Amino acid sequence: MKAKIEVKSVQSKQDLLRFIKVPWWIYKADPAWVPPLIADRKKLLDRAKNPFYKHAEMEMLIAYQDDQPVGRIAAITNENHNKFHEDNNGFFGFYESIDDPEVTKVLLDETRRWLIKKGKDGMLGPINPSTNDELGLLIEGFDTPPFIMMCHNPAYYQTLLENYGLNKVKDLYAWYLDVRDRELPEKLTRVAAIVTSKYKITLRNIILKNLDQDLELIREVYNNAWSRNWGFVPLTSDEIDYLANDLKQVAREELILLAEKDGKPVGFSMTLPNINEVLIKIRNGKLFPTGIFKLLTGMKKIKTVRVLTLGVVKELQNIGLGAVFYLETIKRARKLGMAAGEMSWILEDNQPMNSAIEMLGSKLHKKYRIYHQKF
Repeated sequence: MKAKIEVKSVQSKQDLLRFIKVPWWIYKADPAWVPPLIADRKKLLDRAKNPFYKHAEMEMLIAYQDDQPVGRIAAITNENHNKFHEDNNGFFGFYESIDDPEVTKVLLDETRRWLIKKGKDGMLGPINPSTNDELGLLIEGFDTPPFIMMCHNPAYYQTLLENYGLNKVKDLYAWYLDVRDRELPEKLTRVAAIVTSKYKITLRNIILKNLDQDLELIREVYNNAWSRNWGFVPLTSDEIDYLANDLKQVAREELILLAEKDGKPVGFSMTLPNINEVLIKIRNGKLFPTGIFKLLTGMKKIKTVRVLTLGVVKELQNIGLGAVFYLETIKRARKLGMAAGEMSWILEDNQPMNSAIEMLGSKLHKKYRIYHQKF
């Protein structure tokens, strides 16, 4: 007789560690899985220190069978999202499960109950824990490791979620480009030159030691440029400070670009070294005693990058400034010895951006999906 599945909420530090470590059980035989650093996961989930939780709530749940964790999920509310989009959705995130529809059912049932108690009338996910973090369920591209801040999961997750009754809302694309010995497209090079000359655009990179001076400019550009995008939620000052403090630990300032026109910021692009090349070798998720040496030595050998974010203020979004950013980023990445990069995530229906990326010679190598269910 099959053992009963029991769902318990995270109440203690021991429970939190167990929640964080569920993936080590799920992915133990998956060579493409990149273990997160346990300390980073604790920080992300810390309701006291992460400013996201100033306007959000989260209930973390673990499914057990014979006292063994077999799945997990988080039920999440985000009032800033609801205010900006004028909707009443809740969210689910950090979903993991063995290949058993009953485990997924009890986890999502409990998530629904919690969100309904909070007055929500539907749920979106997977979102971990916001659209400014990791999101989406991988549905294509399982054979290669994810890039920094991108998700990975078994192929059977799609069947489990869709059989439960979740419906596709949006697919997100991840494009891969090998930049070694590649001729840059003449058309894009010509467009970039015309744009910078005609509109008097200048590019400069952010100086990390002076980052605080530029953070508010970056936040203004970000909240303007992405405001029309599906799923966008404006970042608060606290949130961008928090994210900047995290990302500058791995950032290369040559790859963080600000576009200016008449002395005012009009575009922003951030490309990060793909630290997952190193983390995949730290299988226990711990920096000590040996992980720190793998990290320090591995950081010098990283050969890929991810274009994490690229945006242009609304009034200049149709002039081709994206081409300027991409071409300059490729040139700089080459100088740093990078071999390839991922541009992600891009909305499936963002045709201008997808076309421009494809024109560079990129290939679509991963797809992610966001689901919704109305209560």
